[in-house]
Formats: sequence, C-alpha cells, structure tokens
Amino acid sequence: MMMTSNDAAITIGLEACVAQRPAILDGARFGVLMNRASVDGGLRLACDVLADAYPGQLGAIFTPQHGLWGDVQANMIETPHSQHARLGLPIYSLYSKTRRPTAEMLADLDCLIVDLQDVGTRVYTFAWTMRECLIACAQAEVPVLVLDRPNPIGGTVEGPLLDTAFCSFVGGARIPMRHGLTLGELGKLLNREINAELEVVPVSGWSRRQLFSDLGRDWIPPSPNLPTAAATLVYAGQVLLEGTNLSEGRGTTTPFQIVGAPFLHAERLCEAMTSLQLPGIQFLPVCFRPTFDKWAGECCNGISLHVGDAARFRPYQTTVSLIAAARCLWPDDFAWLPPPYEYETDKMPIDILSGNAALRTCIEQMPSFSAPIPNSLYEVEAVWSSHLECRIYNE
Repeated sequence: MMMTSNDAAITIGLEACVAQRPAILDGARFGVLMNRASVDGGLRLACDVLADAYPGQLGAIFTPQHGLWGDVQANMIETPHSQHARLGLPIYSLYSKTRRPTAEMLADLDCLIVDLQDVGTRVYTFAWTMRECLIACAQAEVPVLVLDRPNPIGGTVEGPLLDTAFCSFVGGARIPMRHGLTLGELGKLLNREINAELEVVPVSGWSRRQLFSDLGRDWIPPSPNLPTAAATLVYAGQVLLEGTNLSEGRGTTTPFQIVGAPFLHAERLCEAMTSLQLPGIQFLPVCFRPTFDKWAGECCNGISLHVGDAARFRPYQTTVSLIAAARCLWPDDFAWLPPPYEYETDKMPIDILSGNAALRTCIEQMPSFSAPIPNSLYEVEAVWSSHLECRIYNE
C-alpha cells in the first residue's frame, strides 16, 4: 500500500497495542472482536497481528453483524459459529442466537479486545455489540480493551437524541444519529452505566476534523453495503430509508448513495430536492434496477447524492427532507415499512431508526415538501454536550 504523510502521522489502536504492549495483556489469554475491516496499515488482519505479537495468547475470535468477512446481508440474517482453520481458534458469532458473549465463551479468557471499524452512525450495530460485550464482561469480571480507530465521518454531530422508549439493537442509548465519537469514546460513554473494567488504546495523530478520505488509508468495507468511505457520510441520513418503501440502493453498486422507487419521477424529485438548497449536496436523476432487496429487478426512478462540501453537508437533514418530498409528492404510493426490523417486532422501523415517532408523525402532517421542517427533527439537543467528558481527540 502506498504510504502518505497523513498515513505515517496516524497510529491506530491496533498498531499502538503492538508497539506499546498494554500491561493488561501481559501473559493474558484474550479474545478479539473483529471482522475483515480490522486491519493495520499494512492490511494485516487484527487476529494475525495480535497472534504474532502475543504468541499463544489469542484464544478466540468474536464477530459482529455481517460475519468475519463482512459478506452477510443485514436485518436479522445471522451468521453461525465456526472455526478459524489456520489459527485453530473458535469463531463466535455475536449476531446469531446470542448477541452477547456467553459465560462459556469467556470462561478461558483474561481479556476481550474490541477492534472494529465503526461508521459514526447510531444505528450501526457494532456499538451495540460492544455494549453487549461490556455487559457480559462486567458480569464475568473479564477486562475489555478497545483498540480505537478514527470516526470515518469525523466529529460533526447531527440528529435528535434517541428516546429510550425506542431502544433496540440499532440504538441502545440516548445518543444522536451522527454521534461524532469513536468506538473507544462510545465505549467510555456506554460504560458509565455498565462499570466493566475498560481500557482504550487511542489513535494518535488524528483530529476529529478529518474524514477517512483524509487519512491516506485503504477503506475496507465493514459491511457489504458500505463499499466506500464516501458511502458512510450519506449513510448517517440515508439509513432512514430502510424504514420506507424507497430503495436505498441495496442490490446496486452504490448503496445509500442513490434512492428510488418505480413510482417516483426522477426529474421531478431532483427538481424538488435542488429547490431546497440544502448545504454541501447536489442531486442527479437516476434509474437503477436492484438485484435484490426492495423492488428487485424493477426499474427504480430517483436521484443520486453527490457531496460537494463535506464540512457543510448534513446527511440527516438531507434524508429527512428527501423522505418528506417523496411522501408529499407521491402520497398514494409512498409507505412506511412495517416490523419486524432488527429484532423489533412491534414498533415501526422508521421510529426505531429515527429514535422516536416524531419524524414519522411530522412528515405525515406536512402540507408540502417545501414546508419548513422543525429543527427538532434533525438538530442535536443541547444535553448531548455531556458526551464531551468521553472525548479523547482534538477538535
């Protein structure tokens, strides 16, 4: 891999763990929660890096949603436990019959390492898998070591706080949709109520003003529908489409960067969204045919999203406006999808995605797509400032 000056200046938690050798791992038998995106700057998988650096100490591999190789699709498509043939280690799936390590899985471990590439969005399940690990490890008195990585969409915060009445596996704590934290910082925040023995190996040389595209590192997809770092930026809003009958582009080569449905009129939607003059974003008419998921095999008319100014772009506000436009312009065809969704069988998917019922209720009552959208639907509540105590990195 070609190295750049930015790349040389940044040391991620995995690399620091090898160079600095935390005392917590001295002679410890440990497991590692990881997937294919858990690599160092030389594109070596975390399990291989740690097995070489700590010979004979790696005892198990744990995997989040989408499996070790990030090949399994979303929404309750589970992965089984398996075996790592070369390393001779069990691979425990934490997106299976259990989403929390069992006492038996932790019985022979002195520490559990977490090394996952999060994407900076509340509904991404990696943070909630980490939370389940913190709970299980607190009960088993097994320390947790988080090897931190940059938040790929930086430190900007957007979206209302989750109403705890809408907690689910796509939101287990009162945080906004675009939370602005790294996984290590989230671990510190979540652990306030769990009280596990937690240590974070931080990233050095990273500022939360930086996006992943500024780092000079290869983006390894942590899940099958985030193939590029650019997709993670729009995902913080576009994931709301999973609660509607609009295709978010699953089954295409540009998931989350497009939206469409057979009943939409591409140029009309593009004109409507362009007229709103949303910051940092432009739209282009598109037609696509998903190979799977919503509207598989059908021609979907819609728009593609093109971020021109990432610093000004507000993904959550953009997609709220997009859903409002689709609902107002095609009210007889647009629909909210019913449950189940990510193990929630009663509440509407859009409600657990957005974090409350306010977004759905407000959009249903909007007289036109150009009507003002209440700031409360996409702005962060002031009480989120309490997360500052958990921040590790510079602004």
